[in-house]
Amino acid sequence: MPQAGYRRIADTFNRLHARRRQITVSKSFVAYTLRRERYAIECKRRELRRRQPRSLKRNAVWALDLTGKQDIQGQQHTLIGVIDHGTRRLLELKAVPNKAAWTLLGYLFLAIGRYGKPRALRTDNERIFTGWVFPKILRWAGIRHQRSEVGCPWQNGRIERLFGTLKRKLDQWRVVDDKQLQTALKHFTFWYNAVRPHQNLSGQTPSEAWDGIDPYQRVPKRVEWFEAWGGLLNGFYLSG
Repeated sequence: MPQAGYRRIADTFNRLHARRRQITVSKSFVAYTLRRERYAIECKRRELRRRQPRSLKRNAVWALDLTGKQDIQGQQHTLIGVIDHGTRRLLELKAVPNKAAWTLLGYLFLAIGRYGKPRALRTDNERIFTGWVFPKILRWAGIRHQRSEVGCPWQNGRIERLFGTLKRKLDQWRVVDDKQLQTALKHFTFWYNAVRPHQNLSGQTPSEAWDGIDPYQRVPKRVEWFEAWGGLLNGFYLSG
């Protein structure tokens, strides 16, 4: 939790361990510890930033989560995101009409129809994911349901990082209505998958990682400059 302050760290620790291990910490103790161990903490953060995640094959684990965006009329739009852990490919990014389990399962199975079935799906502990519908349908489909622990969003870090990238761009983008938002999300998906090199993929794009393409060993047939969202999304697209 590199961006968290001492209050959030104390609250998170106590939520995780107060009942299970009968251990709690005070906010003043956490603040004192952070000051005392400042150098060791910075070294650990640097080590974590440089660590390469364990490589996974495509369709081993998918992550699914929800976020939101408000348009200029003040209407809140719910967005669903589905990402493949191993290749970081963004499989689904849409504004959805509601947060019902059946709705989310519909979008999930549309992605399965296009990309194949994952062995496991990771979500957080929001109520729609812990009720009887969502887990039962996943079991019926032969998909293992992995849930992050309460108060531990970093355990679903792939989708959280995706949403962080999306929100930094969306915060600078003027959303007019649902139709414009859906078109904008299509442009973002293409940019994220096929244009933007990913640091943890050694410079590959998610689409290249998904298709097993090494851009350093292949001469592209065509190079195109891609730009969308008034220049917020841009880069070179290598095709062929």
